[in-house]
Amino acid sequence: MNHFLDIHTTDKAALRGMIDNARQMKEARAGQPKATPDQDHPLKNRMVALIFEKPSTRTRVSFDLGVRQMGGQTMVLSGKEMQLGHGETIADTARVLSRYVDLIMIRTFEEATLQEMAEYASVPVINGLTNRTHPCQIMADVLTYEEHRGPIAGRKVVWSGDGNNVCASLIHGAGQFGFDFTFTGPQTLDPEREALEFARAQGVQAVIERDPAKAVEGADLVVTDTWVSMHDPQSARERRHNQLRGYQVNEALMAHAKPDALFMHCLPAHRDDEVTSAVMDGPNSVIFDEAENRLHAQKAVMRWCLGL
Repeated sequence: MNHFLDIHTTDKAALRGMIDNARQMKEARAGQPKATPDQDHPLKNRMVALIFEKPSTRTRVSFDLGVRQMGGQTMVLSGKEMQLGHGETIADTARVLSRYVDLIMIRTFEEATLQEMAEYASVPVINGLTNRTHPCQIMADVLTYEEHRGPIAGRKVVWSGDGNNVCASLIHGAGQFGFDFTFTGPQTLDPEREALEFARAQGVQAVIERDPAKAVEGADLVVTDTWVSMHDPQSARERRHNQLRGYQVNEALMAHAKPDALFMHCLPAHRDDEVTSAVMDGPNSVIFDEAENRLHAQKAVMRWCLGL
């Protein structure tokens, strides 16, 4: 049984195997109607619980469709239905769900909830997102980059903006997939030091550069994310905008990167806040390929978790 909890806690060879498997499954589906089941049905007679304490569009649709394409069935549970940690403990919820389903994906707030679910579940648990990390997104990002530009190892990836949960997993990805990472953003929103130290320990560069134009020089990939969460109060939103306005990804900033540098954003985006529409819709943007690849990457993750 394999849990998929974080990029940096998963074996490098396993991560590479999942990327390769995702590419193979995507290629096998080329030209087929979207709803067509895969040729093989590795999840036949399998039930997957999809738990959402945090609402989602891409995570819910991609996991639900991925399970169905592979012949399985899903049970989608909201935070209100679950009441995780309120009344019944997370540990007992994990024990009970393990009697019913073959796999659990959870999208939650606190990392401790994910860790406790994995500790007490007797079936694999997948991290669909926590406040700290978002490993499934990075699997899709690596798949997307390599589709367009070949191996990501040795490339320069720049994150502009808030050092949030997606940023943390991207830094973990730098260590595991062998690319260099540069963060540019205000000091108050720096990524966790532990993530940077992990990447450096794997032999790659993981640096902070306050000047965004200097940061993106020679970049092969520029990545950003929304400046505010749907849960942030208005006062926090205004403060974030003031802090991050100088780190907007726009055409002027992208001009400092390599001419063929790709742009990614995990979506949803606030157009003309963290990134301009000109960049989002420009020739170097691969944001919708990136969104599609959540489906293929997560199918590979599920197969790995179940040993299929």
